[in-house]
Amino acid sequence: MSAPKRTAASIVGLVLAWGGTALLLSPAANFLNYSIAGKCIGQIALWMLFASTLLIVVFWEKQTIGSLWLKPFRWQSVGWGGFLVLVYLFLLVPATEWLRKSLGLAGYAAGMEQTLALPLWFRVAAVITAGIVEETIFRAYTVTRLTQLSGRLWLAAVLSVTAFAALHIPIWGIGPSFAFLLGGAVMTAFFIWKRDLLAMILAHIAIDAWAFVATPHFSEWWK
Repeated sequence: MSAPKRTAASIVGLVLAWGGTALLLSPAANFLNYSIAGKCIGQIALWMLFASTLLIVVFWEKQTIGSLWLKPFRWQSVGWGGFLVLVYLFLLVPATEWLRKSLGLAGYAAGMEQTLALPLWFRVAAVITAGIVEETIFRAYTVTRLTQLSGRLWLAAVLSVTAFAALHIPIWGIGPSFAFLLGGAVMTAFFIWKRDLLAMILAHIAIDAWAFVATPHFSEWWK
């Protein structure tokens, strides 16, 4: 495929992924938040964005899924994912919480109240969706394609991390989104270092499952 055609395909893919998600979080899609059925439609829409992105990669860009830094299954990916979980929970969370409180920013209570109002089965499904869909389109696809388009890996990383944190503001507010910005920077640096999408997916699922599925049964860490 010629470079101009591949460039056009990547631009369309980025606009679709980020624009579609922004639309789902916009006031125009507020009706999806009124019922569990609406929220399920929102989750399905994210999977459709995921599928559309992969279709663009394979059939329009004429690239492999490996171009997203997805490697064949290796136990090393599981190990690195577990390592990232430990770093995130025991180093990043305490550090970002200290900084958030020092700056006087609001915490996680409002977002957690909305999250815990949802059925357990939905939270489990949302955690899996977040791990697979968000890591694939917001980190892997965005970083690799912006790098190809700009020739600057650092710029691709900065844009990806900043935009991803901004998407969390409507639900979580400034304080948690600031923490997501800092945590996202570390996770993106890890992704660039190891170039292992599977490790990122596993880590994301484990971290979200710990926060939104497991710990609410024995802790109120968000208060």
